[in-house]
Amino acid sequence: MQSNNISNQLDLKAEIQRLKRELNAIILAHYYQESEIQDIADFVGDSLELAKKAKSTSADVIVFAGVHFMAETAKILNPEKLVLLPDLEASCSLAEGCPVNEFKTFRENHPDHIAITYINCSADVKALSDIICTSSSAEKIISQIPLDQPILFSPDRNLGKYLIKKTGRKMLLWDGSCIVHETFSERKIIDLKIKYPEAKLISHPECEEPILMHSDFIGSTSRLLSFIQEDFSTQYIVATETGIIHQMKKAAPQKEYIPAPPEDDSCSCNECPYMRLNTLEKLYLCMKNKYPEISLEEETRKKALLSIERMLAMS
Repeated sequence: MQSNNISNQLDLKAEIQRLKRELNAIILAHYYQESEIQDIADFVGDSLELAKKAKSTSADVIVFAGVHFMAETAKILNPEKLVLLPDLEASCSLAEGCPVNEFKTFRENHPDHIAITYINCSADVKALSDIICTSSSAEKIISQIPLDQPILFSPDRNLGKYLIKKTGRKMLLWDGSCIVHETFSERKIIDLKIKYPEAKLISHPECEEPILMHSDFIGSTSRLLSFIQEDFSTQYIVATETGIIHQMKKAAPQKEYIPAPPEDDSCSCNECPYMRLNTLEKLYLCMKNKYPEISLEEETRKKALLSIERMLAMS
C-alpha cells in the first residue's frame, strides 16, 4: 500500500537526496524535464546519452525522470536493477503512434528491408526492430548500412525525411510524428527572425520540413546545446521542447534564447505534455514507495536488447 500524502513542511529536495543514498539510486533526467528536476538529477542528457549512462551505472536503483520508453530502455539494459518512473502515464506521441501489431504487419509486408527504428518507441517495437537509433546517432548508423540494403525507418516521418536528405538513402517511412515538434508555426518563426535579425534558428530534426528549411543549425537536443556554446552568436530561436533552454542558460547565460512559438497562442504546445507529467512530488513518492516500477517480459527484453546494443556499437 503506497502512501501519497506529502506534508507541506517536507523538504522534498532533501528527502530525495536522502532516499537516493538509502536506495543507492541514480536519478537520470531528460533535457525536457522541468528545471527543478533537471537540477536535482545526477545526470541530464538526450536519449542516447541517457541510454549509455543507464548501461554504465553501478547504482542499484535507476529513477528515470523522462517518459515511459526511456525507462523501458533503462530496464532493457539493466534487468537486475529496480527502474522507477515517477508517472507511468508519461508516454510519447511517437511511441503511441506506432502500435506493435501494426509495426509487425509493416515489417512482414517488407521482409527484405532492415528496420532502423527511432528510440521513441515501445519495448515491443524495439524487439521487432533490427537497429535502434537516436536523432544524434541515426545518420552515423544509416551510413554503415550497405547501399543495396533497403531500409524501413520508423516511427518519425520528419526525422526520416531529414535523414533521407542528409544521407541520400531511400527509406520507407512510418507515418508518425512528435506532437511538440509539429506544432511550431513557420509564419511566427519568420516574424521572429524579422524581429531578431541577428538570431539564429536552431532546430531539432523532428521538426517539419518548412521549419528545417529556415534553420541555421539542425541537430539533436545535445547537439543544439553544444552548438550554442561553440557558436559566436548571442541570440537563438530554439525550435525544440522548451526544457532544453534551462540547460542553455546554465551553459551560456550571457546569450538570449527565444522559444519557437506554436501556431495556437492559447496553448503551451512547445512543452511536451508527457514530459511535464513528472513533478518533484512524484519523483519523491516513487522513490519513497519504490513504485511505479518498470517491468518487462524477458523474451521481449532480450530481443529489444539486441537492437539497442547494435545502436550502442554503431554509435
